[in-house]
Amino acid sequence: MGAKQRVVITDFVTDARLEEELLGDLASVHAVQATTEEQLRGHVEDADALLVYHYIALTAATIERLQRCRVIVRCGVGYDNVDCACARRRGIPVCNVPDYGTEDVADSTLGLMLALTRGIGLLNSRLRDGLGPWSYTQAAPLLRLRERVLGIVGLGRIGTAVALRARALGMDVVFYDPYRPDGTERAIGVRRAWSLQELLGQSFVLSLHCPLTAQTAGMIDAEALARMPRGSYLVNTARGGIVDTTAVAEAIASGQLAGAGIDVLPVEPPAADDRLVAAWRDPTHPAHHRVLITPHVAFYSEQGLEDMRIKGAAGVRRALLGEPLRNVVN
Repeated sequence: MGAKQRVVITDFVTDARLEEELLGDLASVHAVQATTEEQLRGHVEDADALLVYHYIALTAATIERLQRCRVIVRCGVGYDNVDCACARRRGIPVCNVPDYGTEDVADSTLGLMLALTRGIGLLNSRLRDGLGPWSYTQAAPLLRLRERVLGIVGLGRIGTAVALRARALGMDVVFYDPYRPDGTERAIGVRRAWSLQELLGQSFVLSLHCPLTAQTAGMIDAEALARMPRGSYLVNTARGGIVDTTAVAEAIASGQLAGAGIDVLPVEPPAADDRLVAAWRDPTHPAHHRVLITPHVAFYSEQGLEDMRIKGAAGVRRALLGEPLRNVVN
């Protein structure tokens, strides 16, 4: 056997022992622990494969310097932080790991939805701050979820898992996804909206499960939120760039939205001038009690994290052995 190949984990992973167990017979594994793309300089140029997480972007500036890379594996579902077009021009396949956290994201989505629609977050926040009476009336009116419309944008793996969970609660699940074939709705017992506008107009809760693309960037803006029924809710566990967070802050202030559960932001950690985060931190703003923000955690469980790493390493292993690749996205 010739010299070992070289695999680089660009970010997130601090201890590469799991990857070494899976790849050590083929390659040496190096965890750079980068927090910026510039920190990759000098570490990736001679890599045979890259494992990329979500702390950094992998742009053309880095991809053009790769001398012998055979695969880039994005250890996660979304791959908007990798310049897939540049990688394609260089002949480097980009693969993702689309199924590692399906259950975890779906469970987190339901958790945010229930905390919002049952007044759990609102009451906990106000009572902790010593505001108002010790009474359900602070959260009134709360509406029973049975037969309320859960609107889902994107009926992929996670969107489907959310739909099935919501159906168990008796919700009327409606989805918009122009890429799903006709009959999908019949297969899982939900309804289909044929336009985003149609979905928005009936959604008591709107939950986002689509990728961030040129088409979806900023899709949920002030105009979209205004189409929703007054007093409705927004949950985003997909990608922060899909939502105009300033518009969310304004919709909460006006009462158009009764609440929002946000696990992903356009910039993470949030920029200092993020209007929604500022409103959420401001005790005088309605968002302080009506918005739940978590730090891109919906994907996480110990089992899901291990799944992600194992499946990412398996993708690299296939490339190093010259086997057919799975989940190529470019």
